[in-house]
This record gives sequence, structure tokens and C-alpha cells, in this order.
Amino acid sequence: MPAPKLGALGMAFVVTRGLQIACLIAIIGMTANFISDMVAKNVTPPNVLVGTISVTCIATIYCFITYILYHDNILPFLVNTGIDGLLLIAVIVVAVTVGKPLSYLNCLAIGSTTAIDETPYEFATALGSNLNKAAISDSLGHNVWMGTAKSTCLEMKSIWGLSVALWYVSMLPSE
Repeated sequence: MPAPKLGALGMAFVVTRGLQIACLIAIIGMTANFISDMVAKNVTPPNVLVGTISVTCIATIYCFITYILYHDNILPFLVNTGIDGLLLIAVIVVAVTVGKPLSYLNCLAIGSTTAIDETPYEFATALGSNLNKAAISDSLGHNVWMGTAKSTCLEMKSIWGLSVALWYVSMLPSE
């Protein structure tokens, strides 16, 4: 069965869903890596990572289902728009929650000051404790982040960046 021919908006829907699925799968992979490292050390992962992977898994399944329904020409566009809006709110919450402490980090400076290759768990622990310190002192200097690894910092910023990218992709024309 050929895909429905709904013109430019139909093509925008297909391209948007493809971009969303690519971002979501990348976020799932990176977040799962963090959670796997933490579980291997018998530590409970932070709620922000569990929430991130939960929201992205649900959103990925939803994107696949809506694409299949669109391809079969049975997608209810009004319902789809409402659910897309709810998922957009969930993605915004994830991006803000993950990005709040990360926005203060300079990952490139971390590699030049430490030779320790820390795990994602140690990074997340440092992130949480440093966020508490920032709330008390109202400042975050680079010295607060000395114990984190450059690769872990870049991976967390990638998750944050892809979450922000999903905001923009979700605002593209939808059916």
C-alpha cells in the first residue's frame, strides 16, 4: 500500500517523525548507558535518568505507532496533535530537569584539569551534590566540578541537547 499523498504537510510529518525517532533512540542509548553503569555498581540511578528513559521510550513507541497509522491512512490528526502537545510538555520537563545543572558546566575545561576517568554514577552524584551547593551559595565555580570526567559530561550534554532539539522538531508542521 503506498503512503498517503498529503502534500508538503504530509512530507513534513514524515520527516519530523524520522528526526524525532532518531533523537529519541540516541537519548535512549546514552541514558541506558548511564543507568547500566550505575546498576552494575549496585546503585539506584537518579530519578532524572529514570524519568528521561521512561519519557523517551514512551515517545519512541508513540512515534512509531503514529507513523504506521499515517502510512495506513488511518491517523486521527486531531487526536495526534493533542498527544503530540502532551509529549512536547514531557520532553520540555526532561530537558529543563536535565539541563538545569548542566548549563553551568564547561566540559572542555574538565579534561585539562583531571586525569580520572569517572563513571556516569560518579558524575550524576557530583552533579546532584553540586546543584545543592549552588542553591546554598548561588554560584557555581569550575572548582565545584573538578571531579567529573570530560566524556561523561559531554554525553550528558548530548542528552540535554537532543532533548532541546526535540522541542524544535516537535514545533515543525504537524498534521
